[in-house]
Amino acid sequence: MTQGIVILGLGPGAPEQITREAWHILEASEEIYVRTMQHPVIPHLPTTLRVHSFDCLYEELPTFEAVYTAIAQEVVRLGQRPQGVVYGVPGHPWIGEATVPRIQRWAEEAHLPLRIVAGLSFIEPTLAALCVDGLEELQLLDGVDLAHRLTPPVNPDHPVLIGQLYSQAVASQVKLTLMALYPDEHPVTLVRAAGTGEERAWQVPLYELDRQTELDHLTSCYLPPLPQPGSPQALRELVAQLRAPDGCPWDQAQTHASLRSQLLEETYEVLEALDSSDPQRLKEELGDLLLQIVFHQQIAMEEGEFRPPEVIGHLVDKLIRRHPHVFGEAKVEGAEEVLRNWEAIKRRERESSSEGEGSILDGVAPSLPALARAQALQERAARVGFDWQDVAGVVRKVEEELAEFRAAETARDQEGEIGDLLFSLVNLARWLGVDAESALREANAQFVARFKAIEARAAEQGRALTDYSLEELDAFWEAAKRC
Repeated sequence: MTQGIVILGLGPGAPEQITREAWHILEASEEIYVRTMQHPVIPHLPTTLRVHSFDCLYEELPTFEAVYTAIAQEVVRLGQRPQGVVYGVPGHPWIGEATVPRIQRWAEEAHLPLRIVAGLSFIEPTLAALCVDGLEELQLLDGVDLAHRLTPPVNPDHPVLIGQLYSQAVASQVKLTLMALYPDEHPVTLVRAAGTGEERAWQVPLYELDRQTELDHLTSCYLPPLPQPGSPQALRELVAQLRAPDGCPWDQAQTHASLRSQLLEETYEVLEALDSSDPQRLKEELGDLLLQIVFHQQIAMEEGEFRPPEVIGHLVDKLIRRHPHVFGEAKVEGAEEVLRNWEAIKRRERESSSEGEGSILDGVAPSLPALARAQALQERAARVGFDWQDVAGVVRKVEEELAEFRAAETARDQEGEIGDLLFSLVNLARWLGVDAESALREANAQFVARFKAIEARAAEQGRALTDYSLEELDAFWEAAKRC
């Protein structure tokens, strides 16, 4: 053969599935280097062929990354010989073969001829075993890659095929990753040795994925879609349909401005759900809030302002940039240092932007409720050292503001002093680790419950609240507090 590299796809495992093109090359060659001997087709290669493998590298090197890099480097080196090299890989060279992109790139840099001979991948016989159409929005994942993720990069409304589920250890990590998106009982179909005489397919619930003893390098698994839509894409499609010409007249009429009150209302309902410690209610309210976000994204896309991926892309970039202790080399000790670094990064961002340096307080929205905004302003200022040294100083400030209120002579002065007193009380709440807005909401809820209890007691006695003396109402209130 001529100088250079030939990469052969050896098919999924059965010798009759090797292509005629690949077989002609095998018959005309004296030797072949294969990534691994752990493939059913190896014993069926032409007997005149000397077979070398890179299996030893899997034992010698610490990571798959190092193994694949070493294999690719050696194949490129062998390809520079006068006789070149034939390199065989399981399945199709461009399906799940991490060495191939490296070889392609380095062969191009070395000006080496490269020929890639296609082979039947594991996908076609696996789909045949499953009786699944691969064009029905099938998503392909590498089990080894998936095992190292915290969440699966899939749309759960569409089917998923996962290859290289070669051990119980990999299956265990894959299971944990999938459980971030799928319920424990979600059905999973395992397919082993697809397209060979040993082909077997069986179904298990997701939580039993890593309890199977037959997993090996020829095993894949298939997940059907969730029984009902559950992806962000499904919600975006639904909102787009509502806004389409044949959609809902009310939804079509909405603008960014018209939805402002709904966005605020849904935000408050999420806060109420959090206060109630009711997971089911929180799930529902988060969905309502998410609808508002997606609605604004859809309007922005229609107006040519931005597209939904830009929202996520901007957020991802910002989070990575502001967490150098997670995604970079920075070291931190505790949450306080994280916040100081966060503010320093934001300050540099403001200085380099067209907005100029600006103020550290500029990012606190004026539309926030007054208590929440007061606490947010104080937290921002504290991050750059503008704060009391201890809680005793905060308490003295509260007492000072209370004294100034008592000394105020006019209604206007009293109003200003009450504002200062409230601001100081919010500061005290912050120092005590209390969210002032939530604390007042809880106090409001307690007042409503106790007052309704007094109303109910009066109703039982057939009297109006105005019929009672202040002393009687105080007694009722104390009784309601004890309930």
